[in-house]
Amino acid sequence: GGFAQGLSDGLAASSRTAASSTVLMLFGGPGHQTYLGCVNCNQYARESIFNAYGTFGSRYSSQSVVNTYSQFGSAYSNYGACNQYANDPPVIVDGAGSFYGRLTLNRHHRQVSRDSRLIAWLAAICAQ
Repeated sequence: GGFAQGLSDGLAASSRTAASSTVLMLFGGPGHQTYLGCVNCNQYARESIFNAYGTFGSRYSSQSVVNTYSQFGSAYSNYGACNQYANDPPVIVDGAGSFYGRLTLNRHHRQVSRDSRLIAWLAAICAQ
C-alpha cells in the first residue's frame, strides 16, 4: 500500500511538472487497442494500475499488467509487461497521443520507459 501510494503520488507529481497534470494511460495488445489503466492517477482512483481493487490493478483482471496470467502481465506473452523479451509491450501515452515509453521489463527494448520508479514497481509485481 504505502509503496504504491508513494509511487503513484510521485508519478503524478513528476508528470504534472512535465506536462501540467497530464493523465498518462496504458494501452496494450494488437495495435495497442486495449486500455490497461491510468499510470499516474491516485492509487485509489478506479482506473489506476496501482488500485488492487480496480480492473486495472487487480491480480485477477484480464486487463491488468498486475495479473501475471493475463496477456498483458505475462512473462511469456509478446504483449506482456513482465516478459523480458517482449517486442510489443504496453505503451504509455497521454490523451493527445504523446508517447512516454513502454511499460516493460525488456531492458533492451528501445522504447522502455525511463521512469526508474515505475520499472522498479513493475519488477516487484512481476517477481511475485
